[in-house]
Amino acid sequence: MPVHASQGIQANRGRGVGLGLALVSALAFGGSGVAAKPLIEAGLDPLHVVWLRVAGAALVMLPVAWRHRSLVVQRPALLAGFGLLAVAGVQACYFAAISRIPVGVALLIEYLAPALVLGWVRFVQRRPVTRAAALGVVLAVGGLACVVEVWAGLSVDLIGLLLALGAACCQVGYFVLSDQGSDAGDRAPDPLGVIAYGLLVGALVLTAVARPWGMDWSVLGGSASMNGTSVPAWLLLCWIVLIATVIAYVTGVLSVRRLSPQVAGVVACLEAVIATVLAWVLLGEHLSAPQIVGGAVVLVGAFIAQSSAPAKPEVVAVAVGVEAFQDKAAPDKAASDATAAHEASPQSPQSPQPPQSPQSPQSPDKTLSRRGSAN
Repeated sequence: MPVHASQGIQANRGRGVGLGLALVSALAFGGSGVAAKPLIEAGLDPLHVVWLRVAGAALVMLPVAWRHRSLVVQRPALLAGFGLLAVAGVQACYFAAISRIPVGVALLIEYLAPALVLGWVRFVQRRPVTRAAALGVVLAVGGLACVVEVWAGLSVDLIGLLLALGAACCQVGYFVLSDQGSDAGDRAPDPLGVIAYGLLVGALVLTAVARPWGMDWSVLGGSASMNGTSVPAWLLLCWIVLIATVIAYVTGVLSVRRLSPQVAGVVACLEAVIATVLAWVLLGEHLSAPQIVGGAVVLVGAFIAQSSAPAKPEVVAVAVGVEAFQDKAAPDKAASDATAAHEASPQSPQSPQPPQSPQSPQSPDKTLSRRGSAN
């Protein structure tokens, strides 16, 4: 009992730490748009802000990349895909979107990604999707219609909406690529190493796309206006690089290691709420009542869709098959062992000895079967 109690306490403590890290990650990610928009309004191109963010974070994570340099040979495709989609694609589309539409609207559209993941699971991976998951997708799409106010003739900038949807699609790639190697056990790639090299790949891609040599570097030496308050531009850049990128990614990965990807993904949906509240308080951006209701519906739909994703059928099938094989093999092995023991034992012609009891050889298989059932 003391051992089981200690294990339960450690599990609850680890889960609590994981939830805390997930909340910190959501808070850090949620503040990226609030810090980036004043820099964009001060004269920096959205792609230049993205390049500064990713390149700065890549420099900070460079020691981690060097420590896990073997990943370049072991998982080159994973690192390239993570850098293109999860880093460069998400950040470029999102920052370009918030230059045209409010931060809260852009982030709420981006967080259709948990629902879009289910479409990937159902139609690409050919895995079943529950009715609750389908309901979550319907709620998310309905909430999105309220956010963009479709009844008003799509009053929000169409290009901004498409860019936000592009960020959502790239975030789907982030979830799918993050699941690669999850069943490899100790051979799975270190997530911190994947993030470090993803930032490096993203920085190289964005260097070619954003062409930072044409950036107006003097903006960083000045100040930016945050809802009428003058803030040093370099301070906003430090916020974006250290808090909204490095701390956000690291705490997010560590939270997934202590929780499950589904639970961490659901907690990450709070990023949209945090970003909307911060944009309201710090930038003076206000949403209408239908947009607030639609945003809440999007979050509820994403929560249902993500939390109701079924387990992988292959894993369940293998577990059931192993258990059935063990249950069937146990009596056969016991009978075989009993026969072998009877033939091998020295017997006298006058007093033949009865066969040995099959209980002793059978017990290991019964124990194994019970363990398989418990698993």
